[in-house]
Amino acid sequence: QVRLVESGGGLVQAGGSLRLSCAASGRTFSAYRVGWFRQAPGKEREYVASIRWSGDYADSVKGRFTISRDSAKNTVYLQMNSLRPEDTAVYTCAAAAIETYDPQQYNYWGRGTQVTVSS
Repeated sequence: QVRLVESGGGLVQAGGSLRLSCAASGRTFSAYRVGWFRQAPGKEREYVASIRWSGDYADSVKGRFTISRDSAKNTVYLQMNSLRPEDTAVYTCAAAAIETYDPQQYNYWGRGTQVTVSS
């Protein structure tokens, strides 16, 4: 069992930055691919980024967001720069035992953290 807890969300103006954290407890976290997904009201859940040894990004965030992991702290971070109003969503981290970008294949999920970007 892997338990995931997100933090770091909040309200920021367009062009600003936030850093989200996904802290894990339970089984060996480093064995899992960790992904960030987001869902805005009335929209489908959207892949944002994921990492096991190196980061992968959705085109919509490439060049603005950076995903990283600190294995000693069992934590994955999502640094979000140059935020836009369209980045507003609930951001949720998840862990998968296989190499995948498909949310259906992720085994463990956090509860999410709200990110709101004002124009």
